[in-house]
Amino acid sequence: MEVSGDSDNLKNRPLTPLRILRGLIILLIFLSTAFTFLIYFAPPFALALRLLSVHQSRKSISFIFGYWLALWPYLFETINRTTVVFSGDTLPVVEKRVLLIANHRTEVDWMYLWNIALRKGCLGYIKYVLKSSLMRLPIFGWGFHVLEFIPVERKREVDEPVMLQMLSTFKDPREPLWLALFPEGTDFTEEKCKRSQKFAAEAGLPTLSNVLLPKTRGFTVCLEALHNSLDAVYDLTIAYKPRCPSFMDNVFGTDPSEVHIHVKRVLAKEIPASEAESSAWLMDSFESKDKLLSDFNAQGQFPNPRPEEELSILKCIATFAVIVSLTVLFLYLTLYSHSFLKVYVGLSFTYLSFATYYKFRPSPSVGSCKESKSH
Repeated sequence: MEVSGDSDNLKNRPLTPLRILRGLIILLIFLSTAFTFLIYFAPPFALALRLLSVHQSRKSISFIFGYWLALWPYLFETINRTTVVFSGDTLPVVEKRVLLIANHRTEVDWMYLWNIALRKGCLGYIKYVLKSSLMRLPIFGWGFHVLEFIPVERKREVDEPVMLQMLSTFKDPREPLWLALFPEGTDFTEEKCKRSQKFAAEAGLPTLSNVLLPKTRGFTVCLEALHNSLDAVYDLTIAYKPRCPSFMDNVFGTDPSEVHIHVKRVLAKEIPASEAESSAWLMDSFESKDKLLSDFNAQGQFPNPRPEEELSILKCIATFAVIVSLTVLFLYLTLYSHSFLKVYVGLSFTYLSFATYYKFRPSPSVGSCKESKSH
């Protein structure tokens, strides 16, 4: 979706041969590093260590794979030179357990939440409620499983038991958790918007032009399961200039020029506990988002923009250097070292495929459970 105002001066960058070459190199780096990190680090930390302590397993995974996830915000802001403009409430660093809700403009909205989490030191602890079909993506599906993303079929009778079971493992208030939810359930298109408006008119609900009607049950399930352990809800509204990007736009650096993220911070205790009242609260939130996006389309910005710390170029270089160096080392050892490593890679590949397909996560032994509860 294009916006007016000063976005007229922002044009998508041309897809030059240099951008194509750079994008292919970046894609190769991201895929090879993801594959290597998952193959070498997932079995010892997501399997062996988890048998001893879920808490220590999650802590280790958040550190290792949070380091890898940082590649994406650095790609967006440092390499692609995309400007991320924050507005609204300032987020405190001390909050480690939050529920994030956002509008769903495009297939890559969820990636830009990493830009917030990186700045707040919680990148490795961010988890998403996402379509189960994404779990079948090569390599990335393994990562979604290891990071304990919550897959849904978008069928209430199927999804609710799965969500409640997984959310029940995240109740410990001492464990950091950033849980991200897109209540619309799908990305915005004009065709979907017309269907949503038709349904709203028939059901006596608000007619929205820039967002779809939210599906409230996923939100209320998250609140029911986690309400007593959450610090806050971050109500995010996302917009782009000059237009909404695709995944490949990010890879090649053609779009967007700017990402605008408006933040409304709400203490968890201020959100009603009952399903009916929390559903109404969510509907009011999306009415506000619709108004914010209408104003953004007219004015080119959200109200109350505020400065945020820029990502360090030195940290970007250091992160890329460490991750690429480890990947090269592991690939070299796999190809030219003892056959034991080749067997390990084969077993790891088999385990990740099996665990992701069958949604398998080991539970700690009884003795270890007692130890993990005392952390």
